[in-house]
Parts: sequence; C-alpha cells; structure tokens
Amino acid sequence: MEHIVIIGNGIAGVTAARHIRKLSDKKITIISAEADHFFSRTALMYVYMGHMRWRDIEPYEKGFWKKNRLELKKGLVKNVDTASKTLQFSEADSMNYDKLIIACGSVTNTFGWEGLDLNGVGGMVSKQDLEDIEKFAPNNKECPNAVIVGGGLIGVELAEMLRTRNIHVTMLVRENAFWTNALPAGEAEMLSRHIQSHGVHLRHETNLDKIIGDENGNVKGVILKEGQEEIPCKFVGITTGVKPNIQFLKDSGIDTDRGILVNRKLETNVEDVFAIGDCAQQRQTIGNRAPVEAVWYTGRMMGEALAQTICGKSFEYNPGHWFNSAKFFDIEYQTYGWVQPKDRRKDSEAQFHWKCTSDQRCITVSYHKETGEFLGINTFGIRMKHEVMDQWLNEKRSIDFVIENLKQANFDPEFYKKYESEILSEFKQNQPITT
Repeated sequence: MEHIVIIGNGIAGVTAARHIRKLSDKKITIISAEADHFFSRTALMYVYMGHMRWRDIEPYEKGFWKKNRLELKKGLVKNVDTASKTLQFSEADSMNYDKLIIACGSVTNTFGWEGLDLNGVGGMVSKQDLEDIEKFAPNNKECPNAVIVGGGLIGVELAEMLRTRNIHVTMLVRENAFWTNALPAGEAEMLSRHIQSHGVHLRHETNLDKIIGDENGNVKGVILKEGQEEIPCKFVGITTGVKPNIQFLKDSGIDTDRGILVNRKLETNVEDVFAIGDCAQQRQTIGNRAPVEAVWYTGRMMGEALAQTICGKSFEYNPGHWFNSAKFFDIEYQTYGWVQPKDRRKDSEAQFHWKCTSDQRCITVSYHKETGEFLGINTFGIRMKHEVMDQWLNEKRSIDFVIENLKQANFDPEFYKKYESEILSEFKQNQPITT
C-alpha cells in the first residue's frame, strides 16, 4: 500500500490528508513536533485571553484520526533523504515514505538582534510561542510592561492579548503609520489612532537596536536605535513577519529559495516530493500574489488541490482573486482584489477613500484610471459578502457600479447602521484621490 507522509499538521497538511482519504485507501501518516492534534492556529490568541480553552480550538474529536485511518506521529524531522525516501528524526528513529508532502509552516522572522535568546523573548506563531507568553507575561504584576517589535496582523493580535491582562504595551513600528507596507495611508493612520485608543503606546518611526537582560538571563528591557533610549520591560514580542520553516531541508536536494520551490501542481524538483502552505514558494507568481503566502485559506486550498494530484488526477493550484480578513481590536477588516499602498500602486491605478466620522469605519476602492474597472476594495468596520465581491471582480465591473450597488454586498444584519448612501454621496461630490 502506498504510504503518504505529511510533515506538518496545520491547515494545509490536515486538509491534504482529509481529501486524500476521501479519494483513496492510501496509508497516511501526519508528523508534527508542535502538537498531538491539529488545532485552529488563528484561535490561539483566544486561549490566552480566556475566551476559549485548549480543547476548544481542536476542531476534530479525538476519535476522528482513528476513524479516518490517519496515523499521527509526534516527532521532529531532522533531515530528509530523498534518494532513499527516508525521514530521520531528532529522536534517532526514521520513517520511509512513497510520497512526501511538506507542510511545515512558518517560524518567526528575526533580524539578528542581540538578546533574542533571552528568557521572555518570543513570537506568536506556534503553540510553544503561546505557552511562553503565558509563562513570561502571565499578568500585569509579574509583567507590568511589554514591548512588541513590528506591526502587522500578528503584532496587533499580540497587543490585544496583552492588554486584556492590563499589561502596558509599547509597540515599535518603523513606518509613520500602522502597516503602511500593506495599506493606503488613510487606513493605516486610522488604525494607528484606533490601536492607541486601546492603551497601546504606539511608537512610529522607531527601530529596535538590541534587547537587554539581567544576570539570570531574563529580559529587562530594550534599547532603541533612536537616541539609545531604554524601555524597561519583562517580555518582548517579535512580530516582524514570518518565514518558511525549511532549515531542516538544507542537504536534502530539494530546491529552496525563501521557501520550497514548487510549480502550479505543488511539485518540487524531486519526484514524489510536494510542498504546500506557508513553506511553499511558487516558482512563477500568480498574478499580484506573493510567491510565499502565509495565509490560512491558501493553505487549505493547496491541500485540496494536491490531494487530487496525489490520487491520480493532475490538478493545478488556482487560488482565484486575492482576499483576506482580520480584526484590529474592535475593527473588522476585509480585502478583495488589490488595494495597494502608494509606493506599490501602478500609474494606471486610482483610489476612492471614504471614512466615517466615527473614525472606526472606512473603505478604499481601487480602480483603473482610464477604464474605471473595479480592481479591489478594503473595508474596515463594514463587512461585505465574499461571493458578491468575487463576482464583481470576475465581471470586471466599474467603480461606479460598485459604489452604486454596495447595498447588495453588505453582509451586516439589517439592524446595523448602513453607510451606502453616505459613501455614494461623497463619491459623487468629490474627485477620487490617489494618495
């Protein structure tokens, strides 16, 4: 019986296993050094915040794995011998495979700062990261002050977590507003104000120089590059992005760059070896998408696509239009298509921006200057229907059509206040802006 081995039990690996099982009777083994069972990584923050328990973020019952004949192995893969199709574990045992799926995810991206090895320095990517945060920042008595280095989605999640325990948070952001490498200026500035309103000391245009510790190897503060200012703290969260977890493949013969290089079928350069999820890097980018996408839904889609190929039906990964969603404290965020910050915007693109007087809701619509074609939309505090936005992008609707028909896309229940008339009125009164 053909043996399919999957390294990683995140959304990509488990989705591949589930769909391979639906299509075949192949032997399937899922390997993880992180946790015994698959869990919802996006829900990790709610365990720390007390909204959920560990068992609440496991979507499958314990008997699911046996019922579906999915074998689980707790272990750390040390290296991969593709010639003999053998995995070597750090525990000194080994395992053979017929086909190998690498779905080992991401690790925190660090930049060689002094003090990264101190107790109380960590990211917010894995189960172990959350356990360390619980250990070193359990409450505001043992950890009155924390510093977060970097912004983005992980940074604001960590800030919200720590604030629920009344820990004073200083967040260091290199840019002049929050997440300007992904958002237009108006949105980034609104988010900065919102984050600050939740008691976070957001330091713009500020860079970490080094982390300093005490005589016991514990964090006692950080030093900033600007003026060598010292900020005392007991915990330092590193949220400067993630990178593919591929160090163990160094001598495997599998081609890597930032991630594991794959084609549209998610095949590597080595026969019978595939890569999916955060660790995979497309050899040829798909539209405007990044070659490496550390996004939950793309991992799921890769798992589904690869299962078809593994089971004899050659299938290419095609993620469709870009979309994503997140939450910044009280503000929900959605994006469909492409809404670029100014430094990445093409000359042919323009944007219309509307902001509510509450300073907690806004939209930005991107469109083609000459044709008026709708290219994408960001929404903050206003939820839209995915299927409607996807359809409008497919149909290449105009910005006029989108603005005039926003009511069709509104996802919110009818008792929520609607803003379509205000948005349409401002669109008609003002020329769309491009900054």
